[in-house]
Amino acid sequence: MPILVTGGAGYIGSQTVLDLVDAGETVVVLDDLSSGFEAAVSPKARLVVGDVGDAMLVSRLIAEHNIDAIIHFAGSIVVPESVADPLHYYLNNTSKTRSLIEAAVVGRVAHFVFSSTAAVYGSEGWLPVSEGDPVRPQSPYGRSKLISEWMLEDVCRVHPLRYAILRYFNVAGADPQRGIGQATRGASHLIKVASEAALGKRQFVEVFGTDYPTPDGTCIRDYIHVRDLAVAHRLALARLRNGGASLTANCGYGRGSSVMDVLRTVERIAGTKLDIRKTARRAGDPVAVVADSSLARSELGWAPTFGTIDAIVRSTLEWERFRSY
Repeated sequence: MPILVTGGAGYIGSQTVLDLVDAGETVVVLDDLSSGFEAAVSPKARLVVGDVGDAMLVSRLIAEHNIDAIIHFAGSIVVPESVADPLHYYLNNTSKTRSLIEAAVVGRVAHFVFSSTAAVYGSEGWLPVSEGDPVRPQSPYGRSKLISEWMLEDVCRVHPLRYAILRYFNVAGADPQRGIGQATRGASHLIKVASEAALGKRQFVEVFGTDYPTPDGTCIRDYIHVRDLAVAHRLALARLRNGGASLTANCGYGRGSSVMDVLRTVERIAGTKLDIRKTARRAGDPVAVVADSSLARSELGWAPTFGTIDAIVRSTLEWERFRSY
């Protein structure tokens, strides 16, 4: 049955589309190309350029293609930007998700996989975090995603729609063999920024805060390779199609790396010295967030294969050297 992938021209969405079509799925991509790229979409998928908040368009696509499942990536993801412009995030991430869920219910879509975030947890000192830990997002980005989770859960209690909510930790890496990587203009992801700096595409790397209560004073994150995350979406959908109950699952490796750990790794693998400039903390950044992903492993059969910072950095550097879009 055909799958509608919103945001399927973006970084994570395009990688997931590749994984789905490789598995023999029929995929329709809906993307407004505001941050995605047509060149990133598999030629085996159909790309429709449009807004996920356009209820008439979404309903038409569901009906025309007999859509069985929606995988929803479309949205905005930059924490400091959400602090500066919260209304944009509540529109893009929350209001448009509500519209999409309504279209799914009206169109009798059976399955919904939602791209969420570890930002729903905030940072209260427990490591690793599990799905049962309190949710206390510290930014409008995290709140916009959590509200969307709640809407999906509430709707699925009264309609025959089942969901899988995947809470991502810090997604990084690339698929240089198939030409897919993080190409978003002005991207702020640490490994992306550091790799660009190592290759001379940026002059320096900023470290936002060196006075956190961590061993080296910088934030700690759990970095996950984009290819492993793409597989998690396919497995989550397969579980729903096989009659599995709705679930919420973390996607991470369960290992934390500080900002300085990452920068030293980039320097070592690239064989160059970075111009590192230390500055003040950014609003909304939690101290440390590391995943307990045991639920994804047990319930989805998820077995990550790129589980080291070295593998993530190497793939990013290789893609950045030869990127085509």
